[in-house]
Amino acid sequence: MILLDTALQQRVSEGRPIRAALIGCGFMGAGIVNQIVRYCPGIHLVVVVNRTPQKAVDAFKYAGVANVSTVNSASDVERLCENNGYGVTDDYHTVLKAESIDVVVESTGHVEYGARVICAAIEHAKDVVNMNAELDATVGPWLKVLADKAGVIVTGCDGDQPAVQINLCRFVESMGLKPMVCGNIKGLQDRYRTPETQAGFAKEWGQTATMVTSFADGTKISFEQAIVANATGMQVAVQGMIGHHHDGHVDDMTDWYDLDVLHEKGGIVDYVVGPKPGPGVFVFAEATDDSLQKHYLNYGKLGTGPLYSFYVPYHLTILEVPFSIARVALFRDEIIVPKGELVVDVIAVAKTDLNVGDKIDSLGGFKSYGVCENAAEVIGKDYLPMGIAEGATLKRAVKKDQPLTYADVELASEGLAIELRANQDRHFTGKSRISLQ
Repeated sequence: MILLDTALQQRVSEGRPIRAALIGCGFMGAGIVNQIVRYCPGIHLVVVVNRTPQKAVDAFKYAGVANVSTVNSASDVERLCENNGYGVTDDYHTVLKAESIDVVVESTGHVEYGARVICAAIEHAKDVVNMNAELDATVGPWLKVLADKAGVIVTGCDGDQPAVQINLCRFVESMGLKPMVCGNIKGLQDRYRTPETQAGFAKEWGQTATMVTSFADGTKISFEQAIVANATGMQVAVQGMIGHHHDGHVDDMTDWYDLDVLHEKGGIVDYVVGPKPGPGVFVFAEATDDSLQKHYLNYGKLGTGPLYSFYVPYHLTILEVPFSIARVALFRDEIIVPKGELVVDVIAVAKTDLNVGDKIDSLGGFKSYGVCENAAEVIGKDYLPMGIAEGATLKRAVKKDQPLTYADVELASEGLAIELRANQDRHFTGKSRISLQ
């Protein structure tokens, strides 16, 4: 943070702000507009893309921007960059064609639309800060391959739990310790929540009912922890993660995990419901066989091991997004990216009894929820990835709480996300269950 604020102030003094574009102006996007415009000198949020442009105009106006232009071409974007202006459009291609845009923030949360945005950004040699966990967990490794070939960065984002965990891992590793558990702290977990049960909460906070449902039914945290696994090489101990419940502090839990299992898995990702500090994240790390180092860890009130607890008691979502923009643009620092192929995948599980002809609805819907599973198991048992399940039609009945397989469904007939998944499978494993027409 000390490096970032100094570097951004230098950009201010030079009159060379980082020029950013935002794709998606929903619940998170509107907050990003406000945060950057009001509180982030050194970053110029030039243009916001939203399928309903008026929402972007409203977000700018709330942030104190009186004059907002409608963008119709890349040259319009260039003029805004030159004159420190602000614009809106419903066409992300217009923005991506503008050479002066340094970083694109993808904030739609929609797998298919997000796939199209990020692939187009890569084609136009744009760095991307990706807030779309669902897309990242499904085809992140392939997007990383494409980004590396193009010489650009596609990375996850500060402020969300996966990146907070990775930042904490980097901190722990820099002291010579080895992260063994990366954990996410939840306040609620109920696999059977639906958009109907979550409608009131969604309305109160200005969110969609499906988004809120994906938080409550465990789908969102599954995508988040899969991202962490794929960035660290860690696995899950069991399908769905362990998911302890605890009403104390995470510091109390360092002896809850089997060290032999942790070593066998190369560390695990997990979540805990109910503990303090919430909502935050934690990393349990193992020290080397160094008695002096262990002595100082004990002196620092972290106990005698063998696992030591480190945690961040918050994740501040949109407030931290500008840090990622600066890290990417100024330091070429990837916040959280896959190491290689999928290590952990998110599979679709029936939320209710499903019958022949039923169609899987959106994430956070009525038909399915997502859980983490080790990628080798997913391949071996032919499980259906949650990120490409939407729109699939049941070819045979599946009972409640049973994982869906490719054999159970007919996938949606088209979609870039499905194509990316097929390409990813072939690239890393040599084959895919997806047949592209």
